[in-house]
Amino acid sequence: MRHKDFIEIHDYTAAEVLEIFALAAEMKAKPKKFRDALEGQTLAMIFEKSSTRTRVSFEAGMFQLGGHALFLSARDIQLGRGEPIYDTAKVLARYVDGIMARTFAHKTVTDLAEYASVPVINGLTDLSHPCQAMTDYFTAWEKFGGELKGRKLAYVGDGNNMAHSLMFGAPKVGMDIAVATPAGYGPDPGVIAQAQSDAQDAGTKLILTHSIEEAVEGADVVETDVWASMGQEDEAEKRRRDFEGWMIDARFMGLARKEAVFMHCLPAHRGEEVSADVIDGAQSVIYDEAENRLHIQKAILHALMKK
Repeated sequence: MRHKDFIEIHDYTAAEVLEIFALAAEMKAKPKKFRDALEGQTLAMIFEKSSTRTRVSFEAGMFQLGGHALFLSARDIQLGRGEPIYDTAKVLARYVDGIMARTFAHKTVTDLAEYASVPVINGLTDLSHPCQAMTDYFTAWEKFGGELKGRKLAYVGDGNNMAHSLMFGAPKVGMDIAVATPAGYGPDPGVIAQAQSDAQDAGTKLILTHSIEEAVEGADVVETDVWASMGQEDEAEKRRRDFEGWMIDARFMGLARKEAVFMHCLPAHRGEEVSADVIDGAQSVIYDEAENRLHIQKAILHALMKK
């Protein structure tokens, strides 16, 4: 793997994405084989935004690879008190072997990557959520026998960081992607332009629509996310009104292919963005998806930090 950092799926080739999938699958099947892979190494985990899955999966992943993880909240480091990212990155790199950051501003992660001499992993920013998107495509890759070319993922809801990373990931695995959002809630224009270019190069389709039916028609994967992401709590009531009618329910799932799976990165609000009968039903793979965060992130850690 030629990369120093993992900031966005767009930065990786299709072959490199599949290499990570293969490694994650091997780690999942034979965890003991890798229990000393990162022996003696330390990962600094910077959390401006709290998270159940991100913290536990990275911390457990480092432990399972023989290393150690340090949890650093905004209160534990000096970024929140105005220390330049340059200084934080330079100092942390003297102490640890890798940095994972879950932040608000995307520039925080890109600056850490620029100034730190150790690998930096994007655990989530307001712009992108690449570890989760890698996990979702890996889960689909597992479910559909290791072949995703020509299949379709439908994302329904807010054009947020999750939508952005799914848009970047689809061309890498050969899938078409349809993103359905209410008017005014579409993805970032810069991300759209780059994802369209990536899709054109890969021979896949990127469909942007305001119709749930158009998005989910014939889809192999149907995915949604919360309507108000962390940091948007003050918009929650307005968003509930604006997203009225945008709940993924059995009627919408019925438009997808018979073998289609439902995904959600969690946490979920049953009765808002998804009905209970869908998220808790036979087509839902949300817990396999959540588990796979561990395996994909272990593979990313191994690819970047193994010496």
